[in-house]
Amino acid sequence: MDEFRNDNDQFNNIDEAKNNPDDGAVNTVHQADGVESDAAGSSVHDSSPEAGVVSDAANGSASAGEDYKITGNPGQGPESFGGQATGMAAGDGVRPPYYSESIKKTRQKRIGAGHLILVSVLSSLLGAAIMFAAVVYIAPMLSTKAVEMLGLPVRTAGVSNTDTGIIKKIEIAETTSPVEAIAEKVGPSIVGIQITVPTRSNFNFFFDIGRSGIGYGSGIIIRDDGYILTNNHVIEAAMASQMSNRLIDGAKIEVILPNNRDKAYKAEIIGRDEKTDIAVLKIDATGLPAAEMGDSDKVRTGQLAVAIGNPGGMNYMGSVTAGVISGINRTIVMDNGQEFKLIQTDAAINPGNSGGALVNSQGQVIGINTIKISATDVEGLGFAIPINEANEIAESLINYRYVKDRPYLGVVIDNSFTKEDAERLKVPVGLLVYDVQPLTAAYKAGIHIGDIIVKFDGKETTTFKELEDQKNLHKPGDEVIVEVYRDGEILSLKVILGEEKKID
Repeated sequence: MDEFRNDNDQFNNIDEAKNNPDDGAVNTVHQADGVESDAAGSSVHDSSPEAGVVSDAANGSASAGEDYKITGNPGQGPESFGGQATGMAAGDGVRPPYYSESIKKTRQKRIGAGHLILVSVLSSLLGAAIMFAAVVYIAPMLSTKAVEMLGLPVRTAGVSNTDTGIIKKIEIAETTSPVEAIAEKVGPSIVGIQITVPTRSNFNFFFDIGRSGIGYGSGIIIRDDGYILTNNHVIEAAMASQMSNRLIDGAKIEVILPNNRDKAYKAEIIGRDEKTDIAVLKIDATGLPAAEMGDSDKVRTGQLAVAIGNPGGMNYMGSVTAGVISGINRTIVMDNGQEFKLIQTDAAINPGNSGGALVNSQGQVIGINTIKISATDVEGLGFAIPINEANEIAESLINYRYVKDRPYLGVVIDNSFTKEDAERLKVPVGLLVYDVQPLTAAYKAGIHIGDIIVKFDGKETTTFKELEDQKNLHKPGDEVIVEVYRDGEILSLKVILGEEKKID
């Protein structure tokens, strides 16, 4: 994994030329179970001990334990809130032609006063009869029908005769709400994930007594034979390294089922992908209630959205919040240039919810709850990974234990090196190589620590995103030319791209 790191000891001549960053308003982006910290600008929070993000992390998720700035206004995107609809107003119509005809009138016989009185009395009696029937029989029927059209069961509690007329009392019987039905359907498929990582407290240091750090998250049962979908950042703190699926010595990942909370199942890591923030676990159990998957491509703004997960840990397991789809294809840009294209919802998503389900009105999973933006001036900004994207990554992880056919370069980029630094040092603007992974494509091509990558396959690379976008146009085995600045000259190096794989 190519990784961004902020390391000020490696390049002193560059760091001396830097200015301190300006202070800004603090907005935070939470990823599930991380510890919140404040940084200038908006930040992503989660639980990884790593300080870097690999440069091959295209359009992926943030590593746990880091603070990331987001650019722009994440509450806005391709979808606009509100908007004014315009249309054609109804104007005055053309009046129909009026014909005046001269007709010879026939003199009619006049009606006597007695006849008029009789007709008036009969008309009054008939009108009263019609009104009585309408109030007693027709109106209650229409009222009941109107309530029934809303899908609410009703019953008649009685008819009363008051000073204002006859009133039929209608009571709405106890009913099941859509959210209640969704929770009953999907709730059994949402599990709790508990991560235990050995740490050491200052108090116990002299006694060499370790204590365990515990983190929590959520997951979705996707197969009845024990496969569980979650976020990579939920489990990443327990990993031995970014390029490994192995656990730290003494660490463990356990799964708690909602219908058997007293038993913790040991979880096997099938595969994980930090670039899309997807991970797949497996427990030794069968006959599990797999969640029904929806189609995230059909999600529309304004639709019902229900979030199910475990905010705050197992004490609040199976918590349900409801809202709407606030937007689709929302772009969240991390400070390292990585991008997410996510579903936005105002259904509450809190630490511990990560890896849980965002569900539509049919009880189908349409997203994986991942990020919450928290700031003093915004509220209700939660985001989920579209389930279509998550399923595609999950299938590859299950079948191959890694994301197949993803090109790999093998360099670690120092994201603290900026355009301003390059201008002050009078070197080309580009990406400063902090490290080169052994035996990778970059290593074999002769890329060195301290090189500045200025072009990839003939395209300028002044940002991480530009490098990743160009690299991901290729497949493993493709040959590309990478231009680097070294010791005052530009070198063109032939690189045969590798395939990114995790080490089991």
